[in-house]
Amino acid sequence: MTTLRLGTRRSALATTQSRWVADRLTDLGHEVELVEITTEGDRSGALLTTIGGTGVFVSAIREALHDGRIDVAVHSLKDLPTAPDPELVLAAVPLREDSRDVLVARDGLTLGELPVGSVVGTGSPRRASQLAALGLGLDIRPIRGNVDTRIRFVTSGELDAVVLAQAGLARLGRLAEATEVIDPIQVLPAPGQGALAVECRADRADVVAAVSALDDADTRTCVIAERSLLSTLEAGCTAPVGALAEVVEGDDGLELSLRAFAGSEDGSLELRRSLVGSYTEPESLGARLAQILLEDGAADLTTTTAIGAVAPTPDRAPHRSEHVS
Repeated sequence: MTTLRLGTRRSALATTQSRWVADRLTDLGHEVELVEITTEGDRSGALLTTIGGTGVFVSAIREALHDGRIDVAVHSLKDLPTAPDPELVLAAVPLREDSRDVLVARDGLTLGELPVGSVVGTGSPRRASQLAALGLGLDIRPIRGNVDTRIRFVTSGELDAVVLAQAGLARLGRLAEATEVIDPIQVLPAPGQGALAVECRADRADVVAAVSALDDADTRTCVIAERSLLSTLEAGCTAPVGALAEVVEGDDGLELSLRAFAGSEDGSLELRRSLVGSYTEPESLGARLAQILLEDGAADLTTTTAIGAVAPTPDRAPHRSEHVS
C-alpha cells in the first residue's frame, strides 16, 4: 500500500488526535502523511448553534474522502452526524479517553466552591442546561474558541471558569490545568465524547483493513448505544442531550449500562433516565432509552432560554428526577 493520506482539521487538538492515530498506523508498518483541511466550523467564529452544529467540523473532511484527496479521516466522534454516509465506513473507534467534562476555574475552585453569580463559559447547550439545573446560581455565558482561547478567558479574569472535555486536555498534555473532574451524576457528557472516529471510503478494502486494527470493541459498543439514543431523539427532541454508556458485569456476563439526559437549556426542565441491556445489542438499548425519554416528555422539551439570558436564582434547590433501571 502507498502512503496513507490522513485528513485532519488544523487545530492543535485535532492534529494531536490525528498524529496519535498516525503513530498507531506507523507502528503497524504503514507510512502516513497528515493532510490539513479547514472546515466550516474552523472558518466561522459564530456559536455552533447558529451555524448548524452537527457536521460543521466534518463535512469538508468527508468531501476530501469522497474526492480521493485523502484516504483516512479522523474526527472527534461527538462531531460526527448520526446519519450514515453509505459511501463511507467507520473503520475504527480506538480506545476512548476519559469521557467526562472538567472545570477550569480561577483560584483552583470547584463547581461547589464557585460563588453565586460566578460567570462560567461554555459553547455547549448540553453543559449549559445541566449546569443551570444544579441550582448553583451560576451565570452561564456562550463562548467559542480553541482550548487555549477558552482557558485564557479564565486566566485573564474575563470569566470565573470554563467547562471543557477532559479528553481534549489530556491529549494536549494540559490536564493539570483542570480544577475539577465533573461527576457524570452532575453533568453527563455528549454522546461519543472522548472517542475518535476513523473513517475510510467503503470501496477501499485495503485501507479499511489497515485502519480496523485500531478498533476497540468496548468503545465501539458504548458509542453505538449513545449515538443510537441521539439519533432516535433527533426526530422529536431539540433539547440538549447527554449520554454515557459503560460496560458492566452482569449475572450472565457483560452488559451495557446507559445513562441519558435531556433538558431545556435554562435548566428549568430536565429528564434523567438509565437502562441496562445486552452488550451485543447496543443500538437497541440506545433506541429503547430514547423512547423512554420521549414518552416521559423529551419530545416536548425546547430551548426555553438563551445561554446566560437568565441565571438561576440562588435559593433554587437542585432539581430531582427519577431513574429507570
